[in-house]
Amino acid sequence: MKDIVLLFDTACIYEIVILNYFLKYTKAEIAFCSLNGKCITSMEGYSINVDTKLSEIELCNVRSVIVPGGNVTDIMCDEVYQFLRSINEKGRVVAGICAGVDVLDKAGILQNIKSTHSVDLDVVRDNHIITARANGYVDFAIEVGKELELFENESDLQETIEFWKYHKSIG
Repeated sequence: MKDIVLLFDTACIYEIVILNYFLKYTKAEIAFCSLNGKCITSMEGYSINVDTKLSEIELCNVRSVIVPGGNVTDIMCDEVYQFLRSINEKGRVVAGICAGVDVLDKAGILQNIKSTHSVDLDVVRDNHIITARANGYVDFAIEVGKELELFENESDLQETIEFWKYHKSIG
């Protein structure tokens, strides 16, 4: 099962870099995609190659979809909305941070659940959907990791929180 990162020009990579680290560290199968399958230039100026275009992704092989923030105008379209709705209907994980939450909302998948659009929290996890404000990027990574069961056990989770959130050295 693949974890899909939907990229677009001006995608805000810093918001998902810790989550991407967790996925790579646990040997998850990650696929970077864009609407047209072409490389993107992130908000930070990085040129990022993608693995595929969105229309080529087989829904049955998707474990999660991650939508970063940035100027999401280019991905505010029916193709993206339908993809997100299909993944959500399969009960798979859908995660958005910052303006990525707007894309999830416009797709209609935030109806009847708690999200950062409906409650005053930095990160919300409800019914396989994780939403976060930009400043919640560490908690976003941790909540997605918990939902995807990336942590070996409670001790691994607590060590991760201590290191990434509270900057404590690991002995």
